[in-house]
Amino acid sequence: MLSQGISRSLILLLFLVAAAATVQSQNSRETSAVSYLERGTSWMKKGEIDRAIADYDLAIAFDSQSAVARSNRGVARQSKGDLAGALEDFNKAIKLNPHYFDAYINRGKLHSDLGESEAALNDFTQAIAINSGDTRAYNNRSAARQRAGDLNGALSDVNMAIKLDRRNAEAWSNRCGLRYRRGEYTEALADCDSALKLDARNAYAWNNRGLARQETGDVDGAIVDYNRAIALAPRQADFNGNRGRAWLAKGAVERALDDLNQALALDPGLAEAWSHRGVVWFAKQEFRRAIADFNQALKLNPRLADTYCSRAVTWLAQGKLAEAETDVDRCRELGGELKPKAEALLREMKARLVRMTIP
Repeated sequence: MLSQGISRSLILLLFLVAAAATVQSQNSRETSAVSYLERGTSWMKKGEIDRAIADYDLAIAFDSQSAVARSNRGVARQSKGDLAGALEDFNKAIKLNPHYFDAYINRGKLHSDLGESEAALNDFTQAIAINSGDTRAYNNRSAARQRAGDLNGALSDVNMAIKLDRRNAEAWSNRCGLRYRRGEYTEALADCDSALKLDARNAYAWNNRGLARQETGDVDGAIVDYNRAIALAPRQADFNGNRGRAWLAKGAVERALDDLNQALALDPGLAEAWSHRGVVWFAKQEFRRAIADFNQALKLNPRLADTYCSRAVTWLAQGKLAEAETDVDRCRELGGELKPKAEALLREMKARLVRMTIP
């Protein structure tokens, strides 16, 4: 009996030792996962994206249930241009934790970058349902609503972001850009001033204030603001394009051309930059180049009313009345209008054509 009791005690002891070893191994794996996760985040802050991804890979290898590691790797992958990999990680993070606020924000941003407005709105709305006190969800949903053309909804969201945190420079900058789009230029200037008082390194606030200044006639002030924006974010294509448009307004054609060339080198998908460069070519009387750039602008965005009017003027300069009239009609359908001098030239050419056809 004693022997049997000893055997049972030994078996129980061995079982407890094995269980302890298993727990220790599990704890060790979790500790390793956290360590790699933290180091990956440190690499991200330093801009070492490849090293960050390598550490997030290891964190996931040690803890496949880590939603944080998945979401963080998704952000890193997105910054590398691996959008499919990023989306896969965000989806997995949300599957692992359906209440993970940051994962919805990150996936919403990715959907926005992909032009998937409805999916982005759904993610930001879900984030708000999880945490209605976080300004990021309102800020991002405001931007998504702007892209979808819902300017009233966008204003409501950014107002809420500012209400929640009046020291949020990004929210003030976003409302400045939104008010610019709504034609509220004085209000836009005030919002951008607020943003820049809070964060003088907010490149978007400088750019947005430049846009508002230009619309109020302060072209020189706009160029100063665009200079600051470009110094802070030299690879932001639309900043260069906006400064090019300002130089064009001042008649500085060569400077405008330099900026617009730079904008298109950074982002060939900027329809407005193609259109403005077309105006530069027109000013240089290089009409074929102008038409080619207007064509490319309209290929990218067929609803640019001013581009149809600009192309119409270029057709008129070449004596091509039929092409000009077609573009003028389209320009007006979209809410645009010819400038008075161009309108007078169009009437003159039509009258001349009538006189030529009268026997």
